[in-house]
Parts: sequence; C-alpha cells; structure tokens
Amino acid sequence: MLKNILTLLLLSFSTMLFAQTKTVTKKTAVKKNIVKKPNTPKINLDLVKINDSIPALIPFKKEGKAGFVNQKGKVIIAPVYSNVGFFTQDCNLLNSANTDVRKFGSKNYASVRLNGEDFRIDQAGKRMYRFKDEDLAKCPSEFKAQLFHAYIMNEYYGIIEDSKFQDASDYRQFSIYPQFDYLYILEGDDLKNPMIIAVKNDRFGIIDTTGKIVIPFEYADIKRNFSWKLGRLFEVTKDGENYFFIDTDNKSYSENIL
Repeated sequence: MLKNILTLLLLSFSTMLFAQTKTVTKKTAVKKNIVKKPNTPKINLDLVKINDSIPALIPFKKEGKAGFVNQKGKVIIAPVYSNVGFFTQDCNLLNSANTDVRKFGSKNYASVRLNGEDFRIDQAGKRMYRFKDEDLAKCPSEFKAQLFHAYIMNEYYGIIEDSKFQDASDYRQFSIYPQFDYLYILEGDDLKNPMIIAVKNDRFGIIDTTGKIVIPFEYADIKRNFSWKLGRLFEVTKDGENYFFIDTDNKSYSENIL
C-alpha cells in the first residue's frame, strides 16, 4: 500500500515538473503596414488647356445670349446670360470689408449678368455669389502710362515711342511710319510690346510696334476692349455682327458654335 502511494506521488511530481518545464510558444500576430495612397485630385478634362497662355474657359454668344466654351470649342456653361466676363480677379471683392465674400474675387470665378442682376459663377457654371453694393470695395489705382502712342500725319496713322520721338520730319524716329488708315494700342501688361489694332483698306488686323503683322487683315472689326489684357485674346468679327475670340495664332475658339 505504501509503495503504491509513493509511486503515485512520484508520478504526480513528475507530471507537475514536466508541465512547468514545458515551453508553450504563442503565435504573435504581425501587423502589416498599410500604405495609404495619396488622394490625387481628379483632372477635369473639359478644363485641360491646349494653349496655356489663354483661359481654360472662353466667352461666346449664341442668339444674343452668352456662355462659355472650353479650348476645344465644347460648350461648358450654357448661353443663358445677357453678358459674361472672363474668369479673372475682381478687385472690388478681393478688397471687400466682408471677409466672407473675398474668395469670390479670385480668378476661379467669372462675373455674369442674368435678368439685370450680377453674379459670380464657378467653372461648373454654378452661381456662387450675387453682387451687393455694400460688399464692394474700391479698386486700388493701377494706372500705367503707355510707352507708345498713335501719331497722325497726312491723315495716316503711325506709332511713336514717346521717350525717343522729337522730330516728325525724321522718319527714323517713328516706330511705325504713318501708313495705316487707323491704329489703336490695346491695353496690356507688357507696355514694351503692346498689341495694336490696325486698319488698312477697310480691313482690321493686329500688328506689333515694329509693324509685324500678328493677325492678318481679314476682319470687319476688332473690338477695342480688355480681352487682350484679361485673356490674351482678340474679339473679332468677319461680318460686322457676330463676334468671336481668336488668339495670337489667329485660331478661333468660339466661331462655329452650333
């Protein structure tokens, strides 16, 4: 009996000792590092530029109403407005005392008129802000004197550079000797190289201060507005009625809108 008890105790002790010395290996889960891809903004293919020097959206008119086309001539904003401007800054809003509306003065918006009211729209055509007199600030003065001026002699127009011109009898002092029916220097940011509306034989074109032809004399009229300064475009017409925009390569962006 005693022998059996001792044997049982030895077996129990051996079992406990084995249990204590046995190593239990636990599996540790390995965390995988997940690399998040950066959120790349989607490119609006309708706003991709062909000519980087002009706006992505260009005003056009159809049946007396104005809207916008892209550089491929696709209508992006339907012609529902009585008047539209380029997508450019509006200094009246940029300098507004109302800080909440200053963002609408950026070049991401354009001014349009609908039913006698003026709005700023985004590039999708959504009306984001209606103009209020109390929001408008005064634009700072940015007057820059022109370096060149038209000069009339014997009923013909030429171009002179004010700082160099003294004697009309010396043809060498003219940048362009008087030979055109009419000349008009368009306002722009580059005062040293302005674009000039020129008329010869009742046809309109564009020249530079050296007399080089930029746009051939094939138009019935070219508007004397701010389209060159704001959009580096010329507003022209072939029939004296329907106007459209062209760039310095004489490429039309809104001539044949169906």
